[in-house]
Amino acid sequence: MRGLLILMLSLWAQAALAQGFALHDLTRLAEASRTALGPEAAAQAAPLHLGVNCSSCRGAPTIELQLGRLTDGTEERVRSGRTSLGALETLCVRRNPDCRLSALPAGPAIGWLSVYALERGAGATAVILRGGDLLTIEARAADRGAAEDSVRRLTEAVLPRIVGP
Repeated sequence: MRGLLILMLSLWAQAALAQGFALHDLTRLAEASRTALGPEAAAQAAPLHLGVNCSSCRGAPTIELQLGRLTDGTEERVRSGRTSLGALETLCVRRNPDCRLSALPAGPAIGWLSVYALERGAGATAVILRGGDLLTIEARAADRGAAEDSVRRLTEAVLPRIVGP
């Protein structure tokens, strides 16, 4: 029994060490996220999900940040160059012909940003990966510029704290 307990604790510790992000609780970033958009923005936070909206900001953006895991090999393929940003953009364009994808500076993590038209307005999504950890920041706004700007502002405000050194 003692051996089983030690094995379970060891496996748990290895799983904890495998996680790539320095921060796994978005409630700690609610205020920074809110102020990144402006003083009139509002935020609702849970450990793995953070919603920020600002109806009086340019484009009336609504942004969702979500933490998760992605262990299907995407991170390794993008890091190694086997999957290029051009290939990712091709996938995005298949879903939405208006999609444009670009690299997103993410420190030791890897990331990209896609911007696309929606039936009413536009959207932008940042994807950040490190050690199997996944952060998505998705915005909906009245126009492409407002959606992209919202994602970039939130990324700049929270990414260093989430990704870590």
